[in-house]
Amino acid sequence: MFKIEESTDGATLTIIPVGRLDARVHRTFLEAYTTRPVPSSHYVVDFAQTEYIDSTGLGMLLKLREFAGGKQSRVHLIKCSPQVKSILSIANFQSLLTIL
Repeated sequence: MFKIEESTDGATLTIIPVGRLDARVHRTFLEAYTTRPVPSSHYVVDFAQTEYIDSTGLGMLLKLREFAGGKQSRVHLIKCSPQVKSILSIANFQSLLTIL
């Protein structure tokens, strides 16, 4: 399950995964940002309510990065629990995305 929040100017889209970021929510996560009439210029994934992320979840974050512009993308991962932060660190995601 996800919560989606959009800034009033439409520039920032915040995706809030609730529970697990895994294969069961792949399609929902993809639709959260690809079905917007106008793409956002800044994406935030708020992990405050996320307990776990698996390899499929990591792949979903990479697809978001690609959609948002690759190396020039503005994708921020925020409020990561120690467990989620550890998984991101092991996968070396700090070199690909901004983790706050």
